[in-house]
Amino acid sequence: MKQQRTTGRTTKLLLVDAAVLLRAATFAADKHRHQRRKDADASPYINHPLAVACLLAVEANVQDEALLAAALLHDTVEDTEATLIELEETFGPTVRGIVEEVTDDKSLPKKERKALQVNHAPHASVAARQLKIADKICNIRDIADCPPADWSKSRKVEYLSWTEDVVRGCRGANATLDAVYDQAIKKARRKLGIEA
Repeated sequence: MKQQRTTGRTTKLLLVDAAVLLRAATFAADKHRHQRRKDADASPYINHPLAVACLLAVEANVQDEALLAAALLHDTVEDTEATLIELEETFGPTVRGIVEEVTDDKSLPKKERKALQVNHAPHASVAARQLKIADKICNIRDIADCPPADWSKSRKVEYLSWTEDVVRGCRGANATLDAVYDQAIKKARRKLGIEA
């Protein structure tokens, strides 16, 4: 669906179907309804996928409907009872494929999952690489602004360093996202009192 949105003097053509994104947001909200983030406020988990999708659409100017829907759904298979088959039946094979590319296998040890993210990043599709960068940006912003209550400074630093390894393999998929990541990691390191 094409719509025009006027903001000030500019008119921007929207190439996404709002109904698809609303269905994805509703699906994710339902699946994550009992989950909370690990921050001190225990904020609703749905805030995270919404932030990732918003970052892609607003800060990176992404208008890929499947990518934006996948951003809303990216943790449903990994963290809820949702299945890839369910995603494909509801949102189609493209959305399912993007979500599948960014979903960790929770049956593996955490250390192995983290290593696989680093190793798989350069081989992921352009859409999945953009989603991975946006996800990492939102996570490092959260660590800087409202971190998990039980995370030590060293754990935060370790997480930031790991995101750099993952994002290194994703770079080039979206120059704007690369720049937003660089700003976010720099701000987080400064806030934590560490050098790059």
